[in-house]
This record gives sequence, C-alpha cells and structure tokens, in this order.
Amino acid sequence: MTTDFFSRLPILTRFSDITDLNAYRPLPADWTVFVCDVRGSTRAIAEGRYKEVNLVGAATITAALNIAGNIEIPFVFGGDGASLAVPPELAEATAQALSAVSALSQQAFNLNLRVGAIPMTTIISAGYQVLVGRFALTHKVAQAVFTGGGISYAEKLTKDEGYAEQFLIASGNADDARLDGLECRWDTIHPPHDAVLCLIVQVTPQFDPEGSMAIYRSVIETIEQIYGDEQTYHPLRYNLMQASANPRALWSEARLRGGDGQLAQLTYWAHIYGLNLGVRGYRWLQRLRGEDLWWDRYRQHVATAADYRKYDDTLRMIISGTDEQHAQLLAWLTTRAEAGELVFGAHRSPEVMLTCLIFERMGRQIHFVDGADGGFTLAARDLKQRLRAATPVSTRE
Repeated sequence: MTTDFFSRLPILTRFSDITDLNAYRPLPADWTVFVCDVRGSTRAIAEGRYKEVNLVGAATITAALNIAGNIEIPFVFGGDGASLAVPPELAEATAQALSAVSALSQQAFNLNLRVGAIPMTTIISAGYQVLVGRFALTHKVAQAVFTGGGISYAEKLTKDEGYAEQFLIASGNADDARLDGLECRWDTIHPPHDAVLCLIVQVTPQFDPEGSMAIYRSVIETIEQIYGDEQTYHPLRYNLMQASANPRALWSEARLRGGDGQLAQLTYWAHIYGLNLGVRGYRWLQRLRGEDLWWDRYRQHVATAADYRKYDDTLRMIISGTDEQHAQLLAWLTTRAEAGELVFGAHRSPEVMLTCLIFERMGRQIHFVDGADGGFTLAARDLKQRLRAATPVSTRE
C-alpha cells in the first residue's frame, strides 16, 4: 500500500533544501493528480473579487483534506486554484468532493471552477515525473513541493479543451461540499516594509533537472542576499494582524459556507462576526487583567504556519521588502531572463490577505498568503506578457 507515501518522506526544514533533488521521491504510479483552476480568474480579480477567487482555490484543498482525514496528502495552493495528489483509495471520494466544490463555486460566486483528474500513469506515459518533497511549516504541518514536470503537464491537460471529456470532472451537488476548517476572517494586513512582491519564477525548459535546480537555488540565494533571512522578508508580523471588524469582509465566507439561502448565510455571518468582536473584547480584558495574551500567541502561531513560499515546477513567493530591494531583485531577474535562464512575473501589492485552513485552533493549520489585490494571479499575467514579448512573432504564428 502507498497510502502513507507523503507522511514517510524526509522533512525539509530550510526552504533552500527544495533545490536538492535527493530530497524528492516519485509519486506512486497508482495515485491520481487533481488540478483545480478558476477559469477567468484574472477578470474576476479585475472586478475586485480576489477574496472570492482565493476562497474557492483554498476550498478545493479543504475539501480534499476533509476526505483524507488522517491520511497526509501533498498539495500546493496557487491563488486561483490548487494542485494535489491522492492514493487510489481516496481518488473517487476526492473527485466527488471537488465536483461539489465546483458546483458551490458557481452557486455562491458565479465562478467557473474546472477540476482535472489526471492518473499518474497518464503523466508517466507522456514522459514526465511527479517528484514530491515535504517542507515543514510547523512541527504539525508540512506542505508539498513538486518537481519533474508532471504537475505542469497535468495543468496543461486540465486547461486544454481538447482533453475536457477525458480528464475534467463535471460539477456535482453543492450541498455535498465539506469545507470544515476553511476561514477568511482577517483584515488585509500591512506588510512590515513598503509593499510585498508577489513573484513567480520558471526556469526555461532547456536545462536538465540539476541545472534547473541550480538556477532556482541562485534565485533563493539572491533573495536572501538582497532582503536578509526568511524572518526579514516574511510578509507577516503578528502585531499587524487583526481579526476583521468589517462586516463586508466576512460575507464571502458566509456565502460559501453558510448554506443555501440568504437566511442561513446571514445566520452564519452573524456568528463569525460575533466571534471576531468577541476576540477583540477578550484581548482587551486579558490586557486589563495583566494576563498572558492568548491572542498574541495565536497570531504568532498563524504567522509561523503561513504558506508564503512554494514550489510546484514553478517558484512562487510573497516577499516583504522596501521598494529599493524589490527594484534590485527585479533588475537581477531581468538580467537572468535576458540570458535565457528563466522567465518571471511579478506584482507589487500594498497589503496581503490570508485564507486559512484551521483544524486545531492552536495546532494543525495552514494559512495561504496572497497579495490582497490578487497578487499571484496578476504576477501570472505579468509572466505571460513577458513570455509573449520574448517570443518571436514567427514562432507565435
């Protein structure tokens, strides 16, 4: 049985370790890769619906984790979607869960979530691999890192209309979506410096695996040289994080998780709004009594469990820094792009937003970080524009 494949992988504790190919193991051939993608996410974000897009992307991971239970499965959040993999005994139930999320996305937000289910045998027969690593966020939570080209190939199949009948999963019943643990209750958060840089980097295809990893390693090392260590460029400071007291900010979660009908959603909204106000009041009372502030300890835990760096055949990071530091990094990346080593996309966001999966309030949880204006999606758009600009017209034709 390969059920415990992910939980048995060696733990990586430094982010730079993701560039060591020895840290990866091939995904078992009997597993299934699921790719979830919000179609038209760039347009939705231009309409100011970035929180809805992020919630739907996180909902796919939530649904899969609720099906998996105690079985650890690898996943990566992409802002407007996600990639994940499951063993054979979870494949059918996961497909049903994700089809329910697709229906709920359409019902709650009028967002078209496409879900592709790609067997590993299909990926392998096409000449690709899905190599998986396990990077620790906290002692209780590990996120996956993927290399080998297989995840990118699965994304291509999911987005190619020619393969729709073969790999896409039809929308199911929205009432079957299990989203226990999904929350979006923080105010947008000011970074510790001028702005955050939402960055996506892809090494160009001509390099072998070792050569590709060497370039990714140089990118990470350059970031650390410009910004400092990971605590310096971390986009969150716990003292800048506040539970939202803005009624409108909590409505997206209520629409997605509150149930069918405005009354049910209003009841859910009133509950979480009351909780947020209660948290603010409890913190004030603890401070008045001179007690140890539970809220401060919790916010520190949230910052530690933040998913602001990831790798799935593509390096994605949310980097806090000064405008001068961002300009220095972008200049270096431009030089590397002109040398043909990589392509990149970037977007500056004045604030960040969190979308949260919480299974234990002071334990197992993960917090997905994105620019508050749809940073990763806008960085992906920038990457595509740079690719088009660098491609000769005759090649594009």
